[in-house]
Amino acid sequence: MGTVAIIGAGLAGCECARVLAARGIASTVFESKPGVKSMAHVSNDLSELVCSNSLRSDALASGIGLLKQELRDMGSPFMRDADASRVPAGKALAVDRSLFSGLVTRSVRENPLITLKEACISSLDDPLLAGFDHIVLAAGPLAAESLSESLARTVGMDHCYFYDAIAPIVWGHSLNMEIVFRGSRYGDEHAGESGGTDEGDYLNCPMNRDEYTVFYEALLAAEKVRGRDFEKERHFEGCMPIEALAERGPKTLVFGPMKPVGFTDPRTGRRPWAILQLRTESLNGETFNLVGCQTKLTYPEQARVFRLVPGLEKAEFVRYGSMHRNTYINSPKVLSPDGSLAARPDVFPAGQISGVEGYVESAAHGHWVALTLAARLQGRTLDRPPVTTALGALLGHLSGEQKRFQPSNAHFGLMPEPEHRVPKKERKEWYAARARADFAAWLAAQTRS
Repeated sequence: MGTVAIIGAGLAGCECARVLAARGIASTVFESKPGVKSMAHVSNDLSELVCSNSLRSDALASGIGLLKQELRDMGSPFMRDADASRVPAGKALAVDRSLFSGLVTRSVRENPLITLKEACISSLDDPLLAGFDHIVLAAGPLAAESLSESLARTVGMDHCYFYDAIAPIVWGHSLNMEIVFRGSRYGDEHAGESGGTDEGDYLNCPMNRDEYTVFYEALLAAEKVRGRDFEKERHFEGCMPIEALAERGPKTLVFGPMKPVGFTDPRTGRRPWAILQLRTESLNGETFNLVGCQTKLTYPEQARVFRLVPGLEKAEFVRYGSMHRNTYINSPKVLSPDGSLAARPDVFPAGQISGVEGYVESAAHGHWVALTLAARLQGRTLDRPPVTTALGALLGHLSGEQKRFQPSNAHFGLMPEPEHRVPKKERKEWYAARARADFAAWLAAQTRS
């Protein structure tokens, strides 16, 4: 049986190592922390969540909810730890970041089939990788520049990139609770982000029209962190900096992340002009993420601008938002059918560097790479899940011919449309039911083989 090296102990790398171990396959995981951290990382633990603590909707009538359930069906260690560290977020799955990372870290360190080594791998030909038959490249979107350049040389193309931004976190005790209120949008399943409901788990900062105008104008005028001169900023649409959204027009935010529809300000009995929502970050409910406020403003400007929001006048920041370059490959062009690099069949990209976007998607892809490697090492064949399933559709995105490949979350748009007419209001449930049936059949077939 061959030996496996895994570059990176993030969500994809740790999931891959633990799934391999569950199948009796040893691996060595190379992780640069704690000695070397990217600008986005602060913890020494593995699988650190940097952008948000939300894993998005848990509802089966959503692509991401389906993907999480499929991972649970496969016995995913990632989902086990996420469910064990859940914090209130209505029908969304949000986790206590520290608890989650701690669970993953202990699981990896205590597993006798996983060797964790602190080392910064500089290239795919790094001497530390000598002797390994298979290499899983799970360095994540923040891969070291030298490693990214090595990957670009290997695949024979300039490596692609896009910019990603993370939102600030504030202390709950610093909020003005005479203004901030806890409440649900409509009080039903329409509330919250990503198709979930907040059910009172979110805090809300209401703004009237004048207050919003002051905030909006300050946001536009605020100083931003500049990218390096040779880099062209290319934002991932699903994680646009709030100031980039604001530049599209004054109503973009009130029809987007600051949409007030369905809320009533308890002080006035009327609907606010805009709402800034805060989501709890930890089990003790002491820290809150500014939902939809990922930003590239300078730190002093973040404090100044966000304190213009009613209820945040004296907000104390646990962590400011920031911006970083994300590296990914043009997977449909450079991957073989088994998911390895066509130019290096011993190298398997895993997670966001392959072109999936999101925490759950990264872990899911790491899980799949582990299953693929296990099958190869054990002389078995492994069929992909049908494209009608969440995992199968995501894998299909990485292999399908596209005019311009870009990273993608899990969503129903990646799946084949119904062959017969399904009413629009019933489509999500129909997609979910088809996916659940097809995934169950696929999983049963793999178990038999």
